[in-house]
Amino acid sequence: MNKEDLRIVFLGTPDFAAYSLEKIHRAGYNIVGVVTMPDKPAGRGHKMLHSPVKKYAEAAGLKLMQPVKLKDPAFVDELRSLNADLFIVIAFRMLPEIVWSMPRLGTFNLHASLLPRYRGAAPINRAVMNGDTETGVTTFFLKHEIDTGDVIAQEKIAIGPDDNVGDVHDRLMVLGADLTLKTIEDILNDRLETIPQSEMTEYEYCEAPKIFKETCRIDWSRPAVEVHNHVRGLSPYPGAWTTLDGVGDVKIFETAPIQSALALVPGEIAIDGKAMLVGCGEGKAIEIKSVQVPGKRRMSVHDYLLGARDIASGMRFV
Repeated sequence: MNKEDLRIVFLGTPDFAAYSLEKIHRAGYNIVGVVTMPDKPAGRGHKMLHSPVKKYAEAAGLKLMQPVKLKDPAFVDELRSLNADLFIVIAFRMLPEIVWSMPRLGTFNLHASLLPRYRGAAPINRAVMNGDTETGVTTFFLKHEIDTGDVIAQEKIAIGPDDNVGDVHDRLMVLGADLTLKTIEDILNDRLETIPQSEMTEYEYCEAPKIFKETCRIDWSRPAVEVHNHVRGLSPYPGAWTTLDGVGDVKIFETAPIQSALALVPGEIAIDGKAMLVGCGEGKAIEIKSVQVPGKRRMSVHDYLLGARDIASGMRFV
């Protein structure tokens, strides 16, 4: 079989998935269908938001499906009628067995971690938040339990001490697209050697649970390097936050652990000219470099301090 004969259905939603979809399409593979989330209203005007995968599929003239329920008999019948050989899933909902068991060559997923490390919804955030120095991408065949299938292939990258989750996301997006193409080629040419995750010992199992608002709150009693990792693991989205009396919730996007002679208690603020320092655990401090206060855009601390009348040394973030 050549690539033009391999019938592929692609399932995904965000930019991370759309990048791979474009690479697969431009490589000449036969994408017979694309499945993405239904449009949803966004913003004050409730304008319908189209997913990045939908935008690419429509621009490329690919068949598009947006089921509300993945077990809907009409959707299942339509999917089956495509007679696909292979399903590829990237950043999409959990699939029911009636869907993922359909194609004769199976369904594989691209996951943004080195499985079995960081199974779950937020692997990139968690790797940076935990201060990991490397992460990567994994392709694996789907099975009943989420992110537990046999591994097809992995590739890894380094995480620098000041990389934020946006930096790592973008590098993994490119790496993941390349690994997805390689996985398709290996399936097409019958070169697969899968490994059960239970036999993989290089990367320790842990979970990457979904990020909620309370997850993003900064705990100033933690050591400065852990606060720094927390902030960069949530920057630029959804953003780490803390509360300042009289101001409200303040998002913090960029920090730097520093050596300071100031004796600051956790959360205590010191304004030093154009800089803002905050006390952390273990008697250390951190410099805040980028913030967003309620009703304002994100800005550098330097710009914020130029016009700020609601913050002063001795106040505390909580």
